[in-house]
Parts: sequence; C-alpha cells; structure tokens
Amino acid sequence: MTNSSRTIAGLAAAVIALGSVGYRFADVEPQDSGAAAQPAPTAPASLAGATKVQGLLGQVRIIPEVQVPGYDRDCSPGDGCVFGPAWSDDVTVPGGHNGCDTRNDVLAGQLEGVSYKPGTRNCVVSAGELRDPYTGQSERFMRGEGSTIHIDHVVPLARAWNFGAATWSEDQRRNFANDPANLRATSASVNQTKSDKGPAEWMPAHDPCGYAGAYLTVATTYQLAITAADRDVLAGACPVK
Repeated sequence: MTNSSRTIAGLAAAVIALGSVGYRFADVEPQDSGAAAQPAPTAPASLAGATKVQGLLGQVRIIPEVQVPGYDRDCSPGDGCVFGPAWSDDVTVPGGHNGCDTRNDVLAGQLEGVSYKPGTRNCVVSAGELRDPYTGQSERFMRGEGSTIHIDHVVPLARAWNFGAATWSEDQRRNFANDPANLRATSASVNQTKSDKGPAEWMPAHDPCGYAGAYLTVATTYQLAITAADRDVLAGACPVK
C-alpha cells in the first residue's frame, strides 16, 4: 500500500470512529469571538426625525397669518408684560420653581464644562462651552463678558401671542415663556437674526429637522397654530438620506 493510500485509509477510519460515538459536525458550537451581539440597526436619524415631524404636522392647526393686538413683552411700569417678568422661577412647568432662574437653568443644562459663581448654590453659571444648536459651532460663555449667549424661544413669544397665547391666562403665558422645552441657548447674533420670525421666514443652518421637531412639539403641546407657509417649510426640513 502506498503512503497516499495509507493516509486516505486512516482518515476514513477516523471518520467512521467519530460516527460510532455519535459525534456529528452539526453538534459543534461556534467559538465565542468575544464580541457582544449587536442590536438591530435603528432607523436613520433623518428618517426618525421625518416621521416625528410628519406626525406632528398632522396634529397642528393651520390658519392664515394673523396679527393680534396687545402684545407687549416689556415689564417696565405701565407696560403690558403679557408673558410675565423674564426668567421667572415660580413656574409650574417641569424643572421650574427650583430656586434658580430659568436663564441659568438653561445655561446649566445646555452648556458643557459648566462652572458656577461661588456662593450661589450652583444657581449662577459663570462659564461653559456652548455647542450652538442653530449653527453647530462652539462658543465660549463667560459671565460678565457681555451677552454673547442668548436664550431663544423656539416658538417666539410674539408669534405665540398671535397664534393662540393671547387668549391664555397670565399664568399660562408666564409658564410658556419659561418652559425649557421652548428654550435654546444660542449666540446673540443668531438670536437677533431669528427674532420673532416663524419657520417660513427663518430656519437654522444646522439640524433644521431637529428644529422642526422642537417647534412642532411646542406648538402641539400648547395648541398653537401655524401658517400654511410654515407647514410647507417644516414638512421639507427632514429629507430622508
């Protein structure tokens, strides 16, 4: 018998022997590679955002552009002060009435690397880094160096007044003006450019889909209407990639 023949015969005998003890190749369990099982991939953010926006658009009222008399945000003596004093702490929205004013609550929640003014029970933010939600750019906040960081109302107060808030009680308007869900820290220049504009007139350069979702969440929560022009812009804010 040649060497090759002996090798083949040996392999055949081994296979027969394995079969006689009931060993089957199908019984061999795969070796653990050490890698954890990966969860199923989630939908792309743009698709999730688009789904959210479309759902909210189905809930919001659409009305023509309107100007309701009586809006006066100024709280000086003799003024209307229709949304109450700025950054009140006595609000009943989640996170309100915690001993710190709303402006500093927003700064503390939306800035990174926050430090506080000593002796303020961590109620006065002295410094931090802002990742601007409207531009995507980073900007340093330092207390006492001018108002480089503003707190923006996603749905502007003047626009809220025109589209439903004029009929609310004083407490409802004060709560709305201090609701963290409607507040974003942003650069002063962006906030001044945005001003009281609605989506048809202004949308952020960075993450318009996220802004559309936030705007519509506030609008539906407070039963505020939007215009058809706003609807069209918001509907196109989340192109699916």
